[in-house]
Amino acid sequence: MNNADKLKNLLELEIIPDLEAAIDELFSVIDKSKNASKEQKQDLEEMREMRTECFAIIEELGRNELEADEIEELLNELVEMKTEE
Repeated sequence: MNNADKLKNLLELEIIPDLEAAIDELFSVIDKSKNASKEQKQDLEEMREMRTECFAIIEELGRNELEADEIEELLNELVEMKTEE
C-alpha cells in the first residue's frame, strides 16, 4: 500500500469518523445546556474546518493533485496527531 492509499484510509477510517463523533458530542453538550459558550463555538468551528479540509485532501488524492512529499508530510502529521490522543 502506497502513502496515498495510507493517507486516504487514515482520513476515511479514522480521522473523519473521530471528528464527526467529536462534533456530535459537542452538539449534545450544547443541546443539553441550551447555550454554547464562546469556546464551544470556536471548537465546533475548528472541528468543522478540519473535517472540510480532510474531505478536500481526499478529493485531491482522487485527482492525483498532491505530490509524493506532500502526501508523506500530511500522513506523518496525521499519524503523529493521532498517536498524541
